[in-house]
Amino acid sequence: MTRRRGILAALLAALLTVLGLQAVPASGQAEPSSGRAAAQVLTWTAGDDITKYTSAPTTAVAGPATIVFENSEATGNTTGMPHTLTFVTSDPEFNGDVELNILANPGDDRGGRHTAEVTLTPGRYFYHCTIPGHGQMQGILVVTEGGGEDTTPPQTSARVNGTQNTQGEYVGSASVEIAATDDDGGSGVDRIQYAVGGTGDWIPYTAPVVVDRLGRHTYRYRAFDKAGNVSAEKSVEFTVVPQPSDDGTPPETSATVSGEQNADGTYVDMATVTVTASDTGSGVDRIQYAVGPAGDWIPYTAPVMIHRPGTHTLRYRAVDKAGNVSPERTVTFTVVSAPPQDTTPPVTGATVDGTRNSAGAYVGSARVTVGATDHGGSGVAGIEYSLDGGPYIAYTAPVVVDRVGTHTVAYRASDKAGNTSAALSVMFSVVAGGGVPAPACPEWDERLTVIVGTVDTGVPNRVTNNRCRINELIEDEREWTSHALFLKHVKSVLARLFRDGVVDEREYDAVLEAARASGIGKPGQTEGYRTILDGSAESFARWEQAGGGSFALNADGSITSGTTRPGLGMLWFPQRKYGDFSLRLQWRDDAPGTGNANSGVFVRFPWIHGHPEEPRPEWVAIKYGHEVQVLDRPDGDLYKTGSVYGFDRVGLAGAGVTQKGTWNDYEIRVVGQHYSVYRNGVLINEFDNIGGLAFSPPRADDPGTDGRRFASGYVGLQVHGTTDVVSYRDIRIKEL
Repeated sequence: MTRRRGILAALLAALLTVLGLQAVPASGQAEPSSGRAAAQVLTWTAGDDITKYTSAPTTAVAGPATIVFENSEATGNTTGMPHTLTFVTSDPEFNGDVELNILANPGDDRGGRHTAEVTLTPGRYFYHCTIPGHGQMQGILVVTEGGGEDTTPPQTSARVNGTQNTQGEYVGSASVEIAATDDDGGSGVDRIQYAVGGTGDWIPYTAPVVVDRLGRHTYRYRAFDKAGNVSAEKSVEFTVVPQPSDDGTPPETSATVSGEQNADGTYVDMATVTVTASDTGSGVDRIQYAVGPAGDWIPYTAPVMIHRPGTHTLRYRAVDKAGNVSPERTVTFTVVSAPPQDTTPPVTGATVDGTRNSAGAYVGSARVTVGATDHGGSGVAGIEYSLDGGPYIAYTAPVVVDRVGTHTVAYRASDKAGNTSAALSVMFSVVAGGGVPAPACPEWDERLTVIVGTVDTGVPNRVTNNRCRINELIEDEREWTSHALFLKHVKSVLARLFRDGVVDEREYDAVLEAARASGIGKPGQTEGYRTILDGSAESFARWEQAGGGSFALNADGSITSGTTRPGLGMLWFPQRKYGDFSLRLQWRDDAPGTGNANSGVFVRFPWIHGHPEEPRPEWVAIKYGHEVQVLDRPDGDLYKTGSVYGFDRVGLAGAGVTQKGTWNDYEIRVVGQHYSVYRNGVLINEFDNIGGLAFSPPRADDPGTDGRRFASGYVGLQVHGTTDVVSYRDIRIKEL
């Protein structure tokens, strides 16, 4: 929808009222409850700017809060423009526990200053203005845990328990017991940690630590309280000696070397040494190893990995709990570097050949030749290509494209080492001529997969030998007198495709099962679609342009919004009104450069000429109908493809995005006041219209006086300007 900064304040106020944008804090009241005082005050202000709030908080502390939203002369609003503050509750990336929707107007009964009490939880809140066309007014509030008033760390102590000899050493084992209190701080002890030695990692302390390894030990310890204060690090030192024993036999030790070996027994890139020890007497206390003849002894805790190329000697020994040390033993091995690996993907290129006209388009057909070379050394394994966003298939010969229209061929290659090049593409246009007739396909259907009715088979929608795609041969939109007759037709098509090698047995079964599940031809589904724009000049003449902009008929039967005539307008079909219906069409984003098409499909709007409350014909559809949006732009307007504009917002993740220049199948199904929107066979939005008219109160003689939109009306296509270029084709409608 076109944004207008000069909209009168009164009109916006009426719009906001109808959209339900009044103050609705979490408590459901416009003013805070007098029985609860919030611990903090968070203030938003607005002025004349319609792209951002004048001021807004960025952080807060979890707990009660008073929300203040002011849009007044004091905050800089000199035009009387209403503004809103809305917390989003439907986005899973943000907190959704605060329902806040405040409308502030300098002329309201509070002078534009509104308050509400809420309870904030840790996390992020997303807020914005919900007036259509003003979605830029948004931000994020980050809420953190409160720190409280406790700034005193806990007190800690440690005690070593066990049997001691006359030298104070612990015989056999020792037990380290750690305690912590937080009487001064008041928030309470949260956790205790300990670490072994001077550099060991901190470990959660849950029970006394038993130490039975012989030798001198140092244990560090600390504690945290619930306010986040940490105590000073302390340590305790002690020695464990063996128990008196008659064990005089040292442990038995062994070592093994593992890894990838060459034919000469050397290890490629790495060797792993695993040391084991056993002791039938007092038991193994520890294992030690050293690298090289003069290396220091290191505690062995896990297999030792040696990466450095060269010949290595690893020494090892073990000590039992009686203090006996095994004889030193060694293992010798050699590590070599692996030969260089091919990590470089192939280099690809493509050329397009054919007869070209003065505009650069290919006449009749274009021939795409793809090549690849591999400088990494392993060699090219294969090339793949994708036509017009379709699935990648093996490239075995130049690709001939003779269907009229704009095409994109993407290509990539893989080498024998498994490296795949980034996809590149070439784009070109094919026009009629050269003696190559357009394929005689029953329908236009360039969706990526085969979809029968609304059942997606997942089978790629390939181009067949007669240049039609599989979807175009399965005439699921034709009027069939029985389900059996439709199945007979599908089996005939599949048999030919299977014989030609276009589908395999699994894909044959998947499409046939989808045809059975579709119910096409059964009672209640026999009425076919009526084409209201088939690409002929006669069909196009039955439509009428209103307002600015324009649409032009193309040689391939599509229509494209004009790039020379500016302004907002609409192409509408004045021949007939529709009540409950399924409207199907195809659209394509043809915006130049990096832009994106901005358009939409209007449904159920009244006769546009001579309307008693709206003199501009193109605005009758905007104010009194519904627009199903067409917009794949990643930024700007929050209403993306599939949205019911101003009423039900859909983001790009829900609608999906296809490559520019690619046809999209659109179905808009309206039954009663329930709207369903399908894109490329996938349901992307459902909307129940239970609100009133969007721009003005209903008149007494309007069909919408019961609080709903019109029960029937006309259909049309929006043109948005000279840069938001979009194409449509094959428009069909079926009354339900």
